[in-house]
Formats: sequence, structure tokens, C-alpha cells
Amino acid sequence: MKTNFIYPLILVAFCFLPSTFGQGALTPPGAPAPEMKTLAQIEPRTPISSAPFTITNSGSYYLTTNLTVSSGNAITIATNGVTLDLGGFTIASTAPSAAGAGIWLTSSLRNLAIFNGFIRSGVTNNGSGVYGGAGFQDGINYQSVFNGHTYVGFPVNARVHGVSVFGCLGNGIYLSNGDSTTVEFCTAQTIGGSGIVAAVVKQCVALDCGSAGIYGDVVADCEGQSYAGAAVDGNIVKDCYGTSITGMGISANAAENCYGTSSSNYGVSANTAMFCYGNSVSYVGLYAFYLATSCCGQSGSVSQMGLYALNAAFCTAIVASGTAIEATVANGCYASSGTNLITYKYNMP
Repeated sequence: MKTNFIYPLILVAFCFLPSTFGQGALTPPGAPAPEMKTLAQIEPRTPISSAPFTITNSGSYYLTTNLTVSSGNAITIATNGVTLDLGGFTIASTAPSAAGAGIWLTSSLRNLAIFNGFIRSGVTNNGSGVYGGAGFQDGINYQSVFNGHTYVGFPVNARVHGVSVFGCLGNGIYLSNGDSTTVEFCTAQTIGGSGIVAAVVKQCVALDCGSAGIYGDVVADCEGQSYAGAAVDGNIVKDCYGTSITGMGISANAAENCYGTSSSNYGVSANTAMFCYGNSVSYVGLYAFYLATSCCGQSGSVSQMGLYALNAAFCTAIVASGTAIEATVANGCYASSGTNLITYKYNMP
């Protein structure tokens, strides 16, 4: 029978190992060095602590306090590639007659981002759609140039996020809808001109506006209120609410799931409308040039109609008297009262 000598040999070898080892220096080498970069190292930023201030170099800027000017523009952006963080602070003006802008963009700028703050001045509405007073002409606007045929100079690839504008004689947030501009999660109130204008406007509110409340190529999840212009106006308008005195509540090429009211104009006016409700005190409640699907139109005028569409499907009209629905083709539609003026009717009494 063989004897296994492996374990004894291991034990013998272990017994002859040195009993102590060198321990090295016991004094600590000092405080540990930082292992993470600071915000200034990751994104060098320039503070703005007074106004007027002009940004002439590309980069990131931030407010360190509230800013107030007595005339003209508070902040001018005069170069491409600028990020401006308002830091939750307010830009204000005490100009006796409205002039200048909270943030002014020189002509044809690119790659801009402005976010997180307030622009405030003292323009008021007398209650009849006449605006006047102290402060800024505009909240955020750009320098346009007339080239002999049209105005140019609008910003490109510009975004405004989380900015509130109050009390301006001209426009609230105006980036033009001609190119890649976006305004989101912003508000504008008591604006003599247009409240918010951009190519894409999302989840914004513009109230008490003299002209258009909200205008864009694509407008979604917004509320607009105007005196003379369309409260919400766009090529594609979805999930919006608009109310106007003399303008349209909702104006769109394609409107979906919208609610529009007007005192003296269309409640909703669109080429195609789906799941929309339009109400007008003295004019057509809902007007769809091509197609209205699952819509409702209401008019308080005996000389106007509740709903007009070239083709109407599963729609409802509410009127006191007069014409309820006028359409070339109507399918499955209903009028609460009044009479219908329909050329071809299907699934209707």
C-alpha cells in the first residue's frame, strides 16, 4: 500500500516560512486626491451678475442673481453656440416705455439653448385688448433683416425650455417657425403681440395675448388665449385648448383632440379635424374644409351653423335654430336642433 507524502511536505515547508514581513512606512501619505472632475472642469461656465450683458464668445453662461435694466436689452446673444442658464432668476426692466428685450438674439444665430428662469416687465392690458406700460418690448426675440423680398435672420437649431415671460408689449417668446426651433414647458402672459412662436411648441401656455397665443408648425399639449389672433395656430395641432375674442380658437391644417372657442370667429377651423369641439358665440362652431370625424360644432348664432365640412363622419352639431350641419357628404351625424343642409346622407334620418 502506497503512502501519500504530499500533505506532510506542505506542512514542513510552511513551518520554515519567515514569521514576520516588512510592513513599510506607517505614516499616511496625506489627504486623498480628488478622483472626480468639478463642474467647471466638465463644462466651463461664465457667470453673469449684471446687465446689460452681451455674449460674444461661444460657450455656457449662467445667471448668479436677478437682473434689472432701466432701458434697452438685458442680455444680448451675438454669437453661435451659446447655452444660457437663467438659474431660476428673473430678468426685469423698469423702462418707462416698453423697449428692448429680456434676451435679444442678433440675426441668423445657430445652436442656442436658453432655459430655467423668468422674464418680467410691467405692460398691462386695459381689459379691451389694448396693451401699454413700462418694461420690455419683447421677452425673447431675434433681429430680422429685410432682404428685398421677405424678412430673414431667424435662429436655427434653437431651444427655449422652462422660461416664463410676463408683461411685454411685443412678443413673449418668438423664435420663428421657419426652421429647427423648439419651445417647451414655457409660459407667456399679458403679451401685446404673439405669446409663443416656434417650429415646435410643446406643453406651453400663453394667456392674455393681443395677437396669436401660440403659433408653430407642430403644436401639442398647449393652451392659448388671444384677443385678435388665433389662440392656437399651427400646421399640426394636437391636444390643445384655445379661446379667442375676435380670432379663431383653434386654427390648423390638421387638428386632433382639440377644443376651441371664439366670440366672433370660428371655434375650430381646420382642413381636417378629428375628435374636436368647436364653439362660437356668433359664428361657425367648427369648420373643416375637407373632413371632420367624430367632432362637435356649436354656434349661438341663428344665422350661422354649428358644423361645416365637405365630408362629415359621426359628428354632432348644436344650435338653437337655423342650419346645424352643412356638408356635401355626411355619415352617422346628428343635429340636436335646427335643420341640416346635406347633399348625400348615410346612416342618418
